Amino acid sequence: MKKYFGDKTFYKMVLGVVLPIMLQNGITNFVSLLDNIMVGQVGLEEMTGVSIANQLQFVYNLAIFGIVSGAGIFCAQFFGCKDMKGVKNAFRVKLIFCAVLCIVGVLVFVFAGDFLMGLFLKGNADDVDPVRTLQNGRAYLNVMMIGMVPFAIVQAYSGTLRETGETLVPMKAGVAAVVVNLALNALLIYGLFGFPALGVVGAATATTISRFVELAIVLIYAHRNTGKHPYMKGLYKEFKVPPVLMWNIFIKGTPLMLNEFLWSLGITTLLQCYSVRGLSVVAAMNISSTLNNVFNVVYIALGTAIAIIVGQLLGAGKIEEAKDTDRKLIVFAVLSCFAVGALLSLFAPIFPQIYKATDEVQGLATKFIFIVAVCMPIQGFLNACYFTIRSGGKTLITFLFDSFYVWVFTIPLAYVLGHYTIIPIAVVYLLCQLSDIFKCIIGFILVKKGTWAQNMVLK
Repeated sequence: MKKYFGDKTFYKMVLGVVLPIMLQNGITNFVSLLDNIMVGQVGLEEMTGVSIANQLQFVYNLAIFGIVSGAGIFCAQFFGCKDMKGVKNAFRVKLIFCAVLCIVGVLVFVFAGDFLMGLFLKGNADDVDPVRTLQNGRAYLNVMMIGMVPFAIVQAYSGTLRETGETLVPMKAGVAAVVVNLALNALLIYGLFGFPALGVVGAATATTISRFVELAIVLIYAHRNTGKHPYMKGLYKEFKVPPVLMWNIFIKGTPLMLNEFLWSLGITTLLQCYSVRGLSVVAAMNISSTLNNVFNVVYIALGTAIAIIVGQLLGAGKIEEAKDTDRKLIVFAVLSCFAVGALLSLFAPIFPQIYKATDEVQGLATKFIFIVAVCMPIQGFLNACYFTIRSGGKTLITFLFDSFYVWVFTIPLAYVLGHYTIIPIAVVYLLCQLSDIFKCIIGFILVKKGTWAQNMVLK
């Protein structure tokens, strides 16, 4: 049993890393849930338009996460071997890559936003007006583009702080941001206390302002505490990065960035495959994913903990300890997901009733939530395997394991079942979720082999 379970000290250390991340993400997703409900009360076209626009933002957000995480592997390992200059240079690479990706993202949304959103409006539209849906999505996206800049910078700063042991400040900044977001949502969506009733534009404005608040808090803390975080000292002076390090991060980070980009694009494509069954499916998926995201923070935070804890052990050259710790963390993640999935299933018949939606949409949303609840242990194991392989810099393998699988197996399955069969959409969704069992087998083999456990920064 000791092989798979740690002692009290072990779990105290793990929870010290996990809980702040979980709390921050949980509060953020809970406010997104309230935001979604508020927009849903305005109308189904507004909610669906925002949902589609957020799918595009989701691709950008994950691409930023991927490029930051690629350099983050080096940050964690440099910190593990106490090389602060290495942490600083890896942090600089994050900022450079984020700037490039942000420019590309804005250009794509400006010139191709309408076309991309229109891909989700091909199904039957008995319950939802596609023209109004597109108009609302475009209005929402126009404002959200402003917030893409602070989002990217925050990810670079918060990721580096977490990788170097500071998890509380990013959490506090996130909490402050969601409080601002929630307050402004109430004021700007409905026009309370004399504020203009802006609907979807108000929701986007609130989110954008909250991102600038989060950025301000993180920046002020980071640059006022250079004693605790010496890699922040002189960060922007002689903004140079050793070419060898830049190249190494590029080689390791590009597959990871492409993976996050292609994976998020794959998830968006899956939604598009489901949407051919009608815009009611898009609306139901939006309701389902909003609640699911609140519960998913458990396995997402545990995956991040694996990246930080195991990455630091690898950076310190403690290979066998890293393997042992990783095995216990994977078991903890899977068991946690069984409990969280059971809790999520209790909300399935209740949560969709909150929305101002048709009986069909509410019924589909209930089924989708149940399916996610049942499959949560599968996703918890996959997420843990992904971060395990990534912690040792095996980014090409993570690319093949993650997004490659989605594109060559899951998406063709969803496309064929969605377009060429009369199988109910809930069953199609279930079959696509269960197809990840084959991916679990691959993940188990890759983790058990142990070739992922390598040090990349010790000379």
